[in-house]
Order: sequence, then structure tokens, then C-alpha cells
Amino acid sequence: MNCLLYSPGLIPYHIAHQWQRSLVSQRIHDPELEDVLILLQHPPVYTLGQGADPKFIKFDIDKSTHDVHHIERGGEVTYHCPGQLVAYPILNLRRYCQDLHWYLRQLEEVLIQTLAHYHLKAERIAGLTGVWLEGYKVAAIGIKVSKWITMHGFSLNVCPDMTGFVNIVPCGISDKPVNSLTHWIPSITCEEISPVLLSCFTDVFGVKLVKRQYHELIYTE
Repeated sequence: MNCLLYSPGLIPYHIAHQWQRSLVSQRIHDPELEDVLILLQHPPVYTLGQGADPKFIKFDIDKSTHDVHHIERGGEVTYHCPGQLVAYPILNLRRYCQDLHWYLRQLEEVLIQTLAHYHLKAERIAGLTGVWLEGYKVAAIGIKVSKWITMHGFSLNVCPDMTGFVNIVPCGISDKPVNSLTHWIPSITCEEISPVLLSCFTDVFGVKLVKRQYHELIYTE
């Protein structure tokens, strides 16, 4: 089963969000369209899921110069920036398993297998969503599913500037700090780990990735 892969590099959040919404809308109207995986990075941005609690944000949104977006995924507030790999799978779960818990665990498995490639033993924490290394959260997951078509996805802290996280309580979890892979592998880069992550994605979901140029993405202004 083919899955179209777009790797556009560093893209503003609002553009990527438009791409996702357009791709999901197209697949709701035509479920036979191929699945898509977008793998990219964002300039510094904070995103808040549906029903995100303002108490987890340590700055005044109305007076701040930070780029902040309220979006339709689940979960609380998170932070994206260069050096963090962000994956947006647009999948028709009717082709896989119509179970959101299964899908979340599969996304975690992609990340766990990716880190295992570097001999890092990542783990899940019961009752929470994401991936941890030695008690530090290194990957966040937040999704939205419409008519069994997925959007949003996961972010993996590879080599970002972590200072942006001090302005929030990431994912609303105050007792488990976040960290990046550079804590364990100082020289690691997004360019190095991307092929490993993509290989693990193909294994976990049983798809063949077909690389496409990002300018082929259709989105609504």
C-alpha cells in the first residue's frame, strides 16, 4: 500500500495546518485517495489543543509576540521549533484499524523503534500518550480524526533549542520534564534520524513511501 511522502523542510505552522486540512477534506470526499505522510520542521510556535487549559501557559497570549495557534487536535499546549521533527500522517484508518487507541500506540511504536536503532530504550507510560527516555519526555503525540481520516501527529525532540519549553507546561504534565535526543547523542541531527524514522514508519504501518515534491501539495488559502 502506497503512502505519499512530502518532506518540505522548515515550514510555518499555519501553512502546514492548511495543507493538512485540505488533504483531509479531499480524502473525506474521496476515501480512495492515497495516504500521505508530511515530515517537516516548524519555526518557533505554540499550539493548543481543543479544550487546552490556560493554566499550562506561562505567558499572556493576548499580549505576547509568540506565534500561537488554537487547533483541533486533542491534548494540551506544546511547542515546535527547528531541530524538532514533526510528522503529520494523513491516513485512512479503514485501511488499518478503526481504533484510535491502536493508532496512538502505533505512532508510539514508530518512535520507540526509531530510538531503538540508536540503542536507546524508549518507553510508554501507562495512562499517558507519548514516548519517554529515562523519565524524560522526548516525543509528543496529538491527533484529530474525521471520518476515520487522521491529521496532526507527533513531534520528536532531536536537536532543538529547548528554551521555548520553559514558557509552558508541556502537554499539561508538570512532573515529567522534556528533553531532546542530544542529551544522549550530542551530535545527532534531524537529517540523520529522518531516514530511520521513515523506515520505522513503513514497518509499523506496512506501507511503501513514495516521495513527492512539496509544491504538489494542495491547500486552501
